Amino acid sequence: MSTTATAPAAVSRAPVPQEQVIVLFGATGDLSRRKLLPGIFHLFQAGLMPERFALIGASRGHLGNDDFVELAHDAVCDSGRRPVSEESWHRFAESLRSASIGNGFEGLAEEVADAREDVGGEASLLHYLSLPPSAAAGVIEELGRNRLGEGARVIMEKPFGRDLESARELDALVHSVFDEEQVFRIDHYLGREAVQNLLAMRFANGMFEPVWNRNHIDHVQIDVPETLSIEMRGDFYEETGAFRDMIVTHLFQVLSFVAMEPPVSLGAKSLMVEREKVFDSLRPLTPADVVRGQYAGYRDEAGVAPDSDTETFVALRAFVENWRWEGVPFFLRSGKRLAASHHQLTIAFSAPPRRMFPIDCSHVADGFGHDHLTFELGDPGSISASFLAKVPGPEMQLGQASMRFSYADSFGGPEQALDPYERLIHDVMVGDRTLFTTSAAIERLWEVADQVVREPPPAHVYEPGSWGPEATDELLAPHRWHVQSDIDG
Repeated sequence: MSTTATAPAAVSRAPVPQEQVIVLFGATGDLSRRKLLPGIFHLFQAGLMPERFALIGASRGHLGNDDFVELAHDAVCDSGRRPVSEESWHRFAESLRSASIGNGFEGLAEEVADAREDVGGEASLLHYLSLPPSAAAGVIEELGRNRLGEGARVIMEKPFGRDLESARELDALVHSVFDEEQVFRIDHYLGREAVQNLLAMRFANGMFEPVWNRNHIDHVQIDVPETLSIEMRGDFYEETGAFRDMIVTHLFQVLSFVAMEPPVSLGAKSLMVEREKVFDSLRPLTPADVVRGQYAGYRDEAGVAPDSDTETFVALRAFVENWRWEGVPFFLRSGKRLAASHHQLTIAFSAPPRRMFPIDCSHVADGFGHDHLTFELGDPGSISASFLAKVPGPEMQLGQASMRFSYADSFGGPEQALDPYERLIHDVMVGDRTLFTTSAAIERLWEVADQVVREPPPAHVYEPGSWGPEATDELLAPHRWHVQSDIDG
């Protein structure tokens, strides 16, 4: 069974930002090529960039203007999201500039000043640090030294530190140059339409919010298995690992949307207040709550130490210790080289007594076993409800049934949606902090993770194409992973 959705008669148009000068650090890097340059170009095509703007590609190597234009053109064409019209491209390319920062930031400061004069004296300045934390720290110091942080906004990529101490040190450095209101810590997961739809599902529909608590929900799963390897990112992964890369940064943020109390409004302050209450209620993790794994062959990857203990897989059990969620486990899992790729949230409801039904109906429990709502958080995203229904026939026999809503089939399809990075970059340009995280929230999450970071359990070797270490099943027992149950039957 499927469902349909009707778009509203009038859709409010997103605000167009004021004039901008954007400095893209790490302009030649992988994230810039795959997401940022194509995303900014798509915002331009969609009419969501300022009428006048400049995009400066900053690189430690020599990167001339023509080189940056060629790099950006290749990135846009390779992204494959939209056809690239030559007219649009030529207009976009007129806004591209470059600056080398290998010998200091003086040249960049001059380029920014020239761009602001060309774009307009009141143009906002935005720095995008598409850099690892170790490199970002040096850039922030230089921005402060060259007075390039005054009145500017800055976007920072995860992870925000490696542990509690380094997160505090990084925040102190950032706040020596930028006020907190100028800092936007980006998490592309929160830019996904399906993640934001959690708010609509919970708070706009009377059928869900009354049962969204410990009295009706048995457990929650947030599951992001991947078939991909680390893909030539050995240096990054050795420094970060799956726990820092996915759990502290991404999946805890999704958990906050699931577990938060109703905000007084959808404004940035109200949403963050409620999400921070969830973080404050998280029970600190212990090594017993966590299973770490490393796929066989990881140590042979480029940039990986031959005796590496870095995890490529992590699963954990978390608890939100407040009235709404007391006793309800939240199971989080993410890993590389697993049997399938998904971005899935599952709300498993408590089973009612079924004694009135014949005992031979128990075969329906052979699947996942619970009435549940499933959110596919990947693009374009979907929501499905699974429940028991009578199988046609003379006897009372139960069978699994479902209803499904898909973004691909509703509201004009995925063409209406922005890519998560596009959405978040646009939010920064207009100063909307709704989907961004504060330094206090980041510090609290590192407090929750602190003991596991300091005393990590051993990393179990698992075979590529499997579902990770066997210990994961013991962590979840008597439950089972919904993704795994669906695929393995």
